[in-house]
Amino acid sequence: MSTNDLKRLAPASDEAARRATDGLVARASEDGLVDVALATMDSPVGELLVAVTRKGLVTVSFEDEPRDEVVARLARRVSPRVLEAAAPTDAARRELEEYFEARRHAFDLGIDRRLIGEFAWSVLRATSRVGFGELATYGQIAQRIHRPNAARAVGRALGSNPITIVIPCHRIVGAGGSLTGYAGGLPRKQTLLRLEGSLP
Repeated sequence: MSTNDLKRLAPASDEAARRATDGLVARASEDGLVDVALATMDSPVGELLVAVTRKGLVTVSFEDEPRDEVVARLARRVSPRVLEAAAPTDAARRELEEYFEARRHAFDLGIDRRLIGEFAWSVLRATSRVGFGELATYGQIAQRIHRPNAARAVGRALGSNPITIVIPCHRIVGAGGSLTGYAGGLPRKQTLLRLEGSLP
């Protein structure tokens, strides 16, 4: 068999392997063997990694966070049964797409908070009440959780938010309205706030 013959066979072989993999993933999902499903999606702020469990959305992370670190954290703190499987993430990815197209102003997704500590959860819960197109300061969030002197701790909690965008830590700004302290970087924060009409 010639080299050209092998090249012609390779795409079919690759396609067969892809179908087999898809079939295994679907079967694993149906049999309840996938505790954490992962998929990626394109967005105006770069590629996002979306992870869901049966309880809900557990992670939305930016592309500059190493994927193997995200997967290792999920395996360690949620379940070792982590698998790339797009279908379980469809609802989350669809709502994110609608958000980026300015057709969605609030998310209707369940949240799996197993990557979020108790104090951080109180901060992120208060942050979730800051609506589309609105801003709040770190100090205001500290007041809302009845910890008026904890603005810095609020900032640290927001910096560790594992469910970026959906839990909108990008809407929290410094006391004078300065765009500080976004784990995804200030250009992403600016992009999100412009999308929401909070920045010119």
